[in-house]
Amino acid sequence: MSPVGPLETMTPPASASKSKSAAARRAGARAAPRIGIVSLGCPKALVDSERILTRLRAEGYEIAPSYQRADLVLVNTCGFIDSARAESLDAIGEALEENGKVVVTGCLGAEGGLIREKYPDVLAVTGPHQYEAVMAAVHQALPPAHDPYVDLVPPQGIKLTPRHYAYLKISEGCNHRCSFCIIPHLRGDLASRPVADVLREAERLALAGVKELLVISQDTSAYGVDLKHAAGTWRGREWRAHFNDLAKGLGELGVWVRLHYVYPYPHVDEVIPLMAEGKILPYLDIPFQHASPTVLKAMRRPANQEKTLERIARWRAIAPDLAIRSTFIVGFPGETEADFALLLDWLEEAKLDRVGCFKYESVEGAAANALAGAVPEAVKEERWHRFMQAQQRISAAKLAAKVGRVIDVIVDTVEKGRAVARSKADAPEIDGNVLVKPAAGLKPGDIVKVRVEKAKDYDLEAKPA
Repeated sequence: MSPVGPLETMTPPASASKSKSAAARRAGARAAPRIGIVSLGCPKALVDSERILTRLRAEGYEIAPSYQRADLVLVNTCGFIDSARAESLDAIGEALEENGKVVVTGCLGAEGGLIREKYPDVLAVTGPHQYEAVMAAVHQALPPAHDPYVDLVPPQGIKLTPRHYAYLKISEGCNHRCSFCIIPHLRGDLASRPVADVLREAERLALAGVKELLVISQDTSAYGVDLKHAAGTWRGREWRAHFNDLAKGLGELGVWVRLHYVYPYPHVDEVIPLMAEGKILPYLDIPFQHASPTVLKAMRRPANQEKTLERIARWRAIAPDLAIRSTFIVGFPGETEADFALLLDWLEEAKLDRVGCFKYESVEGAAANALAGAVPEAVKEERWHRFMQAQQRISAAKLAAKVGRVIDVIVDTVEKGRAVARSKADAPEIDGNVLVKPAAGLKPGDIVKVRVEKAKDYDLEAKPA
């Protein structure tokens, strides 16, 4: 149950200073029920898991690090692409085999019939962000024990990330209807959180010691559209439920703020000066997906990539250290060699800092399944390798330009005299690392200056400045 194991470190430890009388009271109480969790999919699903765990801990449940030590297992599934669906179904089967008592939630949970057909013994199936239904299913199968003497939940809630960074989910769902995607079917249309709620959560996280906030949603720059940008009060001032106001508010917290899943609407231009001023990190995660107008039209994505190149140039003129990460799909139905060549040319001109590339994979229920011109798997594979080779050259050149510079990094781990850290250009798990040696005196969460000494294909080596 490897996805569950790390949660053992997230369970708030019992204080060694608890009195003997308190220990005796607990010893006389019924043992707290233990929940194991397998959390699959994207950071947005991880936040769902964190919210569920926070509720569970608040009610006295403990978090089990293995199937064998759990009284019940919760599987938070992903259903975005077929391979993710298969992984989720396998995880449900493994949990049933190893433990026997399983509650299923998450995106694949929206297809309860599919899950119950394959695994009729699951206790309950709920869809994405259906927290009340999950809690009801857990209560029915495993009622909580009551212990009024212990405060089980830290102020920031239960987090599955290290203490020094946290994901901040600002909305659910999406209003776009990209032909390759079924997220609106799984999670619904855009549903933004009130701005005051988001800013208060961010402030609580910062006060609890979080040094980096990673802002996530399905469409971060559309934040507040569904609320008609309704205002809320935070720190005695009014703030609109709008991407720009949210960025300004988060920029007042004095922590690193990293923006993910940013759709390049025109108003995104207005947050670039905040990056230049150091209010938020000079980092944008924008899923461009392709560069060919023909392919983008088939994807139902904006197709004017020439203007996008002009905007990137303007952004970098304002914030020279801006790092842009993106994702692309090769082998989309109808993609020709000419379309792919245009994509490579665009990539060379854009010189993005961090790039991920996926071979197109059909998704059950997606409109793209009906498109003609399926690309053979061998061609997808060949294009993927050519794409990654082109981006590797770009990445290596951009990293080499940092040799000799002094940069800020945040430390993630320290072991054997070396710190694994990240620069402002690196999000956790998906981007590169800065390997710092010597690491004497450094600890996770420290933000320090280092001098870059060597560049690799995706990582940097540095020493304390």
